[in-house]
Amino acid sequence: MDGRERVVRTLRFEGPDRTPRDLWTLPAIGMFRQDELDAMLERFPSDIAGPQVQYGRGERERGTPYVVGSYVDAWGCVWHVAEAGVVGEVKGPPLADWSALDRFKPPYEILDTADFGSASRERAGPDGSAFGSFREGVGFPTFRGQRGSFVLAGTTIRPFERMQFLRGSEALFLDLGYQPAELCRLRDMVHEFYMRELELWVKTDVDGISFMDDWGSQKSLLISHSQWQSTFKPLYKDYCDLIHSAGKFAFFHSDGQIADIYPDLIEIGVDAVNSQLFCMDVEALGRQFKGQIAFWGEIDRQHILPFGTPEEVRAAVRRVRAALDNGCGGVFAQCEWGIGVSAENVAAVFDAWLE
Repeated sequence: MDGRERVVRTLRFEGPDRTPRDLWTLPAIGMFRQDELDAMLERFPSDIAGPQVQYGRGERERGTPYVVGSYVDAWGCVWHVAEAGVVGEVKGPPLADWSALDRFKPPYEILDTADFGSASRERAGPDGSAFGSFREGVGFPTFRGQRGSFVLAGTTIRPFERMQFLRGSEALFLDLGYQPAELCRLRDMVHEFYMRELELWVKTDVDGISFMDDWGSQKSLLISHSQWQSTFKPLYKDYCDLIHSAGKFAFFHSDGQIADIYPDLIEIGVDAVNSQLFCMDVEALGRQFKGQIAFWGEIDRQHILPFGTPEEVRAAVRRVRAALDNGCGGVFAQCEWGIGVSAENVAAVFDAWLE
């Protein structure tokens, strides 16, 4: 099988020849450890590739992401980076005062001047490319794969987090509590932009499209489940409906303890979810949801990957496989290579998936 068939069979629970591989890298790996990354991809080629698409440059963009200092993204959010190779934090939200909302416009120019014409299976590879949300410095790492890989588009779609970046996290959580009229206006403005972006992606011949929002703390959702369902679930359903209407697969990422929203993600049609499995009860997730949604990784990047031994890494992989693989697929050999993680531990992940 090539990578595309392997991933599709995994998503459909149709028994791939092996578990598909997917290595994520944070910016620091490409910046400071490129030789190690090249060697890893040579040894364990990814089955997923990113399309060669370039978003336009925003009129408000200034500076360079991932380097120590500050930069401004396309929406006008000011990011501060304290350590080279990480994405940093927003320290200057442009809508900290609601009075600025009437004059604020989303950065449609990055869509109007984007080159989506090169988003095709034939032109994705051999190394893939960074995708949209990664270029902003606030999203997934680069997917890279061989020709014949499953082509997964990474979008900038992250409504909850973008609202935080625009308002500031503390202010947005107060908004969610007090429910000012401006909150719905902001949500709808962000959602309209993302639907426009998604309409461009579904016209391409990529195989899947991803979006994200980090919804969990270490132990629970960041807001009540009922509020999540009423305020944000409808947005995600719109994304999934549009993706599926074009015959493509919907991929979603969210950090933290998000077990409560797994049934909702399944209901609205998310095909694959990437979540921090080790913030939750891995075995319980398997008992409840195995065979209903594909588990797009991962292996514990908070403790085991940076601090564990290679054998502890292999044991973590065996635990995930035992809990989540239903015998016909439904799970990905995925991990994230971050600062402080050895190449030996990353290799142990993919070695263990081949056992």
